[in-house]
Amino acid sequence: MPNKSLDSFIFDQAQRTLLVWSRRHCIICGIARGLLYLHQDSRLRIIHRDIKAINILLDSEMNPKISDFGLARTFGGDQSAGNTERMVGTNGYMAPEYAMDGNFSAKSDVFSFGIMLLEIVNGKKNSGFYSYNDTHNLIEYAWNLWRGERPLELLDECIQETCNLFKVRRCIHISLLCLEQHSQDRPSMSSVVVMLSSDVVLPQLRHPGFFTGEHLHGGSFSPFRNLSPSINE
Repeated sequence: MPNKSLDSFIFDQAQRTLLVWSRRHCIICGIARGLLYLHQDSRLRIIHRDIKAINILLDSEMNPKISDFGLARTFGGDQSAGNTERMVGTNGYMAPEYAMDGNFSAKSDVFSFGIMLLEIVNGKKNSGFYSYNDTHNLIEYAWNLWRGERPLELLDECIQETCNLFKVRRCIHISLLCLEQHSQDRPSMSSVVVMLSSDVVLPQLRHPGFFTGEHLHGGSFSPFRNLSPSINE
């Protein structure tokens, strides 16, 4: 693709200034529609299992294209979820139920989309993220800001002058909905598309998952144990 991948823009100090808020919002909406197609409108239901910025290619007009289906699984009929004993994917993007138990579904992709949405708003990677107050990752940082009623502090400083603050806050809210700890609490991609393209009232947030060191099911949970990276990682 002429403009390579999304990560070459949002994680680059010079290139990210080219992505004004309106362009970032268009990219967010385009990725959401692409995932909706895979999950619902394709002849076979497709779970990508490796949604991340490097796998979003940008054409000459900066339209996003979901790529790298090497880890994807397809389902036919009424099947909508699966299980694997070998977890593959990328650290920092996997849903808790997948990283811990090998369970994956469309809601696993929704979780990864939520991570990427935060990254597009903030301009930093979730993996290896550390803020001034020593939060462990971008999810925890965003959640703490939301609870403190300061979500707009998450915004990438290079687009503060060009953004629509209402839409930014709404995108952060949607991203945290996608990052709910329990998969059944996350919206479907069809709901995400509607929420991104309208002013429909958004559901209340419960609690996002995938905090490093979070105690789950009676034990200490780290999202980085016993995981195999994806090929291009």
